[in-house]
Amino acid sequence: MESMIIDIILGLVFGGLAGFCASKLMKDSNGIIVNIILGIVGGFVAGLILGLVGLNGAGGAIGSFIASVLGACGLIYVWRKVLKK
Repeated sequence: MESMIIDIILGLVFGGLAGFCASKLMKDSNGIIVNIILGIVGGFVAGLILGLVGLNGAGGAIGSFIASVLGACGLIYVWRKVLKK
């Protein structure tokens, strides 16, 4: 139970950092809260996609972080297209 809580907290922290990094890579100014949410959701989506192709857990924490950043970049791109920025 305790390790599951730690995993959730680490996932949120990594997602928030990934959203921040993705916002800098994409030169985005949605605001820190939106970027953190996009990072968390992007990490989740990237994890699902990598799991479907059999790459879940590849690269450990660093690989998960990179996947989260890529997922957040993808979501920022979609976010821009939806809002037509």
